[in-house]
Amino acid sequence: MSRMKFLKYILIFFWRIWFYLLTLSTTIILSPIILVVISREDWYPYFYKMARLWARIILFGMGFIPKITYDEKIIKHKSYVFTPNHTSTIDIMLMLYLTKNPFVFVGKKELAKIPVFGFIYKRTCILVDRNNSRSRSEAFNQTKKRLKKGLSVCIFPEGKVPDDESVILDTFKSGAFRLAIMFDIPIVPITFYDCKKRFSFTFFSGSPGVIRGRVHQFLNTKDKKVTETKELEELTHQIIYNELKHDLNSKE
Repeated sequence: MSRMKFLKYILIFFWRIWFYLLTLSTTIILSPIILVVISREDWYPYFYKMARLWARIILFGMGFIPKITYDEKIIKHKSYVFTPNHTSTIDIMLMLYLTKNPFVFVGKKELAKIPVFGFIYKRTCILVDRNNSRSRSEAFNQTKKRLKKGLSVCIFPEGKVPDDESVILDTFKSGAFRLAIMFDIPIVPITFYDCKKRFSFTFFSGSPGVIRGRVHQFLNTKDKKVTETKELEELTHQIIYNELKHDLNSKE
């Protein structure tokens, strides 16, 4: 191994460790206020403001520069089902950065086991074990409850980050699209271009820099039937896949 390559690995190692220290310390520092605002469900919008502050500190503290383009404006106090692609931990922070509209993440139950973060996570997000039908049903009911209260939801329709980093976009699960149709709520396809490049799950990889996102034209679900769920799912997948593919081709 060359000296320059060795130095690069050393720098990435400490940069990665800094991410975990920054995330943990920021969570601990903000926790007194967070514990207050998560004590009542009606105070969730206040928690969301704290979550956005947390996300900004981590993004900029890691040297990431978010650049988001909007094909359509997200209207204040309106509910949406946000469906971004999922390639990295920082997808969560970037998602919180891009909209002031309070939304609730629907996420994996296993994340609740993470010290400190997990305590807050399980009290503010909708948890689901995708291998358990009862858990999926409960998550579905919890999501409906939040939508009725005027909140939005964010669901990564791939369900998880693909193990194979060469996968451009994994197959989608149908839950987000069924919910959107049931409640006549627009689907908001979102493309995150650079999160995998900047901070993938491969430890000795990544770098500070620009992380781009694009909020695509919303997909109206009014007058759609639940039987059209698959069609809506495939359309959303096609929009994000084509965008990612075009971005990759433009760099070749």
